Amino acid sequence: MLEEAKLLDDDIEKTSAKRTWGTSITVDGTTYATSLFWQPLQNASDPFQEVEEASAGVLEGADLFCIKGGKAPQFGICVSHEGYKNGETVGAVALATALSDVGSYVAVFKVQEGWWYVCIRNDIILSDGDMLFLDEEEAKNQFMSMLAVPDWGKKIAPKEWAVEETEEVDLGDLLMRGAKSKLQKIKALRGTKLFMVIAISAVVGIWLLSSLIDSIFLTPTVRPVVVPVKPKVVKKAEPVVEVKPWEKVPNAKEVMINCQKGIVDLDKLLPPGWEIGNIVCSNGSAATSWKRNVGRISWAKKTLDDSGLKFSGYSFSADGGTLSATLSLPKAEEQLNPPQKRLIDLQDELNDTFQAIGIKIAFSTGSAKSSTGNIYKTLQFSLNSEYNPQTWIELLTKYSGLEIKLISYSPQNKIWHYEGTIYVL
Repeated sequence: MLEEAKLLDDDIEKTSAKRTWGTSITVDGTTYATSLFWQPLQNASDPFQEVEEASAGVLEGADLFCIKGGKAPQFGICVSHEGYKNGETVGAVALATALSDVGSYVAVFKVQEGWWYVCIRNDIILSDGDMLFLDEEEAKNQFMSMLAVPDWGKKIAPKEWAVEETEEVDLGDLLMRGAKSKLQKIKALRGTKLFMVIAISAVVGIWLLSSLIDSIFLTPTVRPVVVPVKPKVVKKAEPVVEVKPWEKVPNAKEVMINCQKGIVDLDKLLPPGWEIGNIVCSNGSAATSWKRNVGRISWAKKTLDDSGLKFSGYSFSADGGTLSATLSLPKAEEQLNPPQKRLIDLQDELNDTFQAIGIKIAFSTGSAKSSTGNIYKTLQFSLNSEYNPQTWIELLTKYSGLEIKLISYSPQNKIWHYEGTIYVL
């Protein structure tokens, strides 16, 4: 979604020249930057190389960045000519640190400028999880699509949306409590490092010069003692073999078939007096939960134990009102699945295909690192459909470089949700 919002002309209404997203919000007199593109940070003490690579690759032209510390360090990047300013406080960092005790939450805040959507999973701001929508319907659709994913610590939404199990929270209070990370110029990092290198080089140069003068003019000549030395055998370093991310991708067709079977098996389990929730599946497992209406724990246990299914585990909440279970599924075989299309070409083709069948598909850009640290671009997608995975197998698996990340199903509204990644050239 962020890729669409920031990089493509399609996100600009050609007739009115209005953008569908915003770059900042003002809360209690303070302006906060929003809609940054977020990436994981491997080296928090020296982020320069990772930030530079991202600005040259996944978000070409980015010239401002900020850092989010904590248990899962990240950096966010953006392009100044879109409206961002050096020194501006970053909203997502303030919110993430203010709610650091929650870990996973999905939120939409109604602000003067529009609707600010934030999605954080296991302390990580998702790459498309920081977006200021100018259209309420787009914000609500994005929010509702994420509700299919289970185990949110908090669900925050405007009160007038009347979405079950959500709460409205004072945004000003949260941002005031959070950390004040500010946007910085990416190139400024290079200047700092260059100054340090020059300073260290000067000290080393002075030391070498003084040592040379001392050895030539002040040290008495000593006749060297020649001792035969056995030549050393220098072992050649073994060449490092790079394993590209798309060289070991779970077979997408197998993942979809296994997930459909696992989800259908769980959907059939109906403990008396218990109601099933959303079912989520990835390669190797499917998970769901049931809420108690008038049932008993013993009835639910008997249903699961007599099902003949292989559960890796199940447990009841402290109050006995919720049952969570994870079903073991066969792991899909890994395969070589190299990319064949450029990002823009692939996105255009997918958009055209889904326009033809009348189904909305959302995109965001991402990246993956190889075993040697090289970064490869990906196009991430998500869609909702009333059709099961068997229906989508032929259409999706024709794209080389495909990896299915998640499939979920809502038994209440009979809707399937798909998330995947396609590696691109």
